[in-house]
Amino acid sequence: MTDTASALSMLDTLVGFDTVSRKSNLALIEYVKGLFGAHGIECRLVYNEHKTKANMLATVGPNIPGGIVLSGHTDVVPVEDQDWHSDPFKIIERDNRIYGRGTCDMKGFVAIALAALPDMIKANLKRPIHFALSFDEEVGCIGVPSLIKVLNAELPKPSAVIVGEPTDMKVVTAHKGIMGLRTAITGHEAHSSQPHRGVSAVMIAAELIEFLRVLSLEAASSTVKNPLFTPDHTTITVNRIEGGTALNILAGHCTFQWDIRALPEDDPAAYRDRFIAHCNDAVLPRMKLIADTCKIETTQRSNTPALKPDSGSEAEQICRALTGDNETRSVSFAAEAGLFQSSGLATVICGPGSIAQAHQPNEFIERSQMDLGVKFMNDLIRHVSR
Repeated sequence: MTDTASALSMLDTLVGFDTVSRKSNLALIEYVKGLFGAHGIECRLVYNEHKTKANMLATVGPNIPGGIVLSGHTDVVPVEDQDWHSDPFKIIERDNRIYGRGTCDMKGFVAIALAALPDMIKANLKRPIHFALSFDEEVGCIGVPSLIKVLNAELPKPSAVIVGEPTDMKVVTAHKGIMGLRTAITGHEAHSSQPHRGVSAVMIAAELIEFLRVLSLEAASSTVKNPLFTPDHTTITVNRIEGGTALNILAGHCTFQWDIRALPEDDPAAYRDRFIAHCNDAVLPRMKLIADTCKIETTQRSNTPALKPDSGSEAEQICRALTGDNETRSVSFAAEAGLFQSSGLATVICGPGSIAQAHQPNEFIERSQMDLGVKFMNDLIRHVSR
């Protein structure tokens, strides 16, 4: 069966592909396609609009319903302005830790699955194992919807999806959703000594951000709570802002980006709609008294639904049986799992590594986590071969 050395060799190869989200992932996808092709297995590529990136689907075993989907994203977050002590795109092992960008989030899981490919092919699988690799997870899970659409249209329905995000090989059955938004404000420029003649887009942005802060406080004090999450409520944060031209000019333009991380029990659209109504009813009319060209435009850039517990699903039953983990767990980060589940597929999160290391400089995965991941994959192959 597959061993950790083989998985680490594969991990070194995968980390060597610089798949930061702003770049193409095609070199990695073509490499993986070659691995399957060497065994006579065809891969289905699902490209983005400009064909600069691709999702990949491949099936090992019989083409029948009831298969297991191994899901992983191929993109990683940037390394700029981070204090790395080694080349982030080459793994290095120190003190039983394997360092490199994406080692835990989440090329470790993908490497374990690909290293096990020869064993899957040799095994007498009674049900298929499907590989589902996506792009652009790190920028709002925007790549995987097209993959899920093809999976549901072209494959016999799987019975379980395992998303290998880092969970220390524990079973996670719920995550928060995330709605990403961008608000663009068009003001009216004037000399800063004459504020009555213009509308500062930056000042309006500050006003709207304060409204979001109050909205976030309302969410925190709401009766909609879930103690399985930390924090136990829906959160709203503004995380990027830019605007203005010069110190002495009322800003003509300002944009800010914000997100709503909603509990499975909460509706992010309700917060979005309240914000837009406030803009249109309370703020924009006042701006237009100065200049009719003023605007406030909010666009939704992503919307990943929450993952909800489904204790009777085969996804949860399989992962609990193979890991021995029967504790109820949830995570506050969003993942592609909610999108798989919302399409009608039983889904859980279970993968090697700790989320505490994700997106960090000197990202690493413990060797012991790779050992556990390899054991899980070998046990899964045996399970599907029975």
